[in-house]
Amino acid sequence: MPFNKQLVFMLSAINIKKRYGQVQVLKGVDLKINSGEIVCIIGSSGAGKSTLLHILGTLDDPDSGEIFLQDIPMHNLKGKKLADFRNHHIGFVFQFHHLLPEFTALENVCIPSWIAGNSKKQTEQQAIELLNILGLKDRSDNKPSQLSGGEQQRVAVARALINKPDIVFADEPTGNLDSVHARELHNLFIDLRNKFKQTFLIVTHNEEMAEMSDRILHMKDGRIV
Repeated sequence: MPFNKQLVFMLSAINIKKRYGQVQVLKGVDLKINSGEIVCIIGSSGAGKSTLLHILGTLDDPDSGEIFLQDIPMHNLKGKKLADFRNHHIGFVFQFHHLLPEFTALENVCIPSWIAGNSKKQTEQQAIELLNILGLKDRSDNKPSQLSGGEQQRVAVARALINKPDIVFADEPTGNLDSVHARELHNLFIDLRNKFKQTFLIVTHNEEMAEMSDRILHMKDGRIV
């Protein structure tokens, strides 16, 4: 069924294709995500899930296809315009936290807001509020090496939320967490959606997390089936 571009979804993708060498990783993916939805993408390894997520999040370019965040054609943005748009409108949470080891939890959360040019005082106030919401009130001055895996992941979530993005992309966010911390992260995403009305698109192998989402998309051989 063709997309009607007059209907504005939080995220729309039309006929996304991607090849690496001789391997066609994405074979024409269409999807649409509503505002405030938590959607999980599941599928076997090699199905193209992470590749799709990175392309939708503008971290990689498709060979062909169109991507709209609300009604903005992201596939037309390049260079600094794309980087600025991504920093203001998109948040990322990865399996590996990618926290900067020399900075405290508070400073790690602040970095995207500082890059956006926001004031130091306002940014730190917002970061402290997020860390409090995430149960890290007393850990803001700790560096990543002083935090548990679950605490580091929550710092990464706070960092993803600091600029109040329209959508958060999460790539195997529970991959390095035990079952207890994974369940806490599942519930956290739901609480954050309810509190901040954000949209989440999550790639996961975790069936429990997928079942807690609003909708599950299945990927197989480079397509959503």
